[in-house]
Amino acid sequence: MFGYISINKAEMKFKDYDVYHSYYCGLCKVLKECYGRRGQVTLSFDMTFLVILLTGLYEPDTKTEMVRCIAHPMQKHAAKTNEFTEYAAAINMLLSYYKCEDDWADEHRKKAFVAAKLLHSKIKKIEKLYPVKCKVISENLAQISKYETENEQNLDLMSGLFGNIMAEIFAYRHDEWESSLRKIGFFLGKFIYLMDAYDDVEKDIKSGSYNPFRKAYLDDPAFADDCRSLLTLMMSECSREFEQLPILLHAEILRNVLYSGVWSRYTAVTSERLAGKNTHNAADTADGNSTAGRTTNDNPHPDTDNSTTGDQEQ
Repeated sequence: MFGYISINKAEMKFKDYDVYHSYYCGLCKVLKECYGRRGQVTLSFDMTFLVILLTGLYEPDTKTEMVRCIAHPMQKHAAKTNEFTEYAAAINMLLSYYKCEDDWADEHRKKAFVAAKLLHSKIKKIEKLYPVKCKVISENLAQISKYETENEQNLDLMSGLFGNIMAEIFAYRHDEWESSLRKIGFFLGKFIYLMDAYDDVEKDIKSGSYNPFRKAYLDDPAFADDCRSLLTLMMSECSREFEQLPILLHAEILRNVLYSGVWSRYTAVTSERLAGKNTHNAADTADGNSTAGRTTNDNPHPDTDNSTTGDQEQ
């Protein structure tokens, strides 16, 4: 469930992209410093958004450094870090670890098992730093896993559990903004869960894995539009709460994500499915025309019984 809370680069100003990228690089830098290479590979857009949101709201002292990295070895680039970067890095590690555990439990992926083992020692340190958040995350993930095993089809229930996780993650402080941050996290979490299910539904059907959209995908001709409406509702609630916050710093970057960037994957998946369906229909049409042609031309003697050949072609 990573990577859905990203920017729409095509709709972003160059200067805003540079700022966004500097926070992304800052998170990457802190992941490496605190958790090594293993931590660095867990880098995600989702936690970059959290850093920028909390930075925009609380406007903490932020350090900007010019650094090099594996991705950009020849040229230095800006990396912004503040108190929220380390927090987001820790949460990023937690979510990555639990995802590896989930992948191993559900699909017995050996890579996930190895990754979870490698991250385990780091997670113990994080659990001591953020015991309440770790408890909320692990309990809700356990509930999700339990209901998936029971093949629970209640979308509101399933997405709400992941919403609870994100609500706890976004509530960084107990202050006047906590309620709004929790609501933003909650509806964003529901969006992520539903978007992940929409993204994976074809793969899950083939593998036999749990997916709450399975029946709707197979039976509902308006599946994509219905999902769009449901996802729009989640983001409408999330964005409405965001607009209640007194955020001026990085506001345009945050709006780019909430109003445009989050839809990038939906648009890509829907387009791919539509293209695949059109290709399949075109192939069926071409095959039907070809068969019709053979039925007419393969029997030059109309009076001869060709029913056996016809049955074989069918």
